[in-house]
Amino acid sequence: MTIAIYPGSFDPITNGHLDVATRAARLFEKVVIGVYDTPD
Repeated sequence: MTIAIYPGSFDPITNGHLDVATRAARLFEKVVIGVYDTPD
């Protein structure tokens, strides 16, 4: 099984983020999207 990890803050999420995730979903069996917070 091929797994991709797509980390980011996604603040705000954009069409570019969604495009990368969609393309990754076509290439890999599983895509893990890791969202992290950037504290002030």
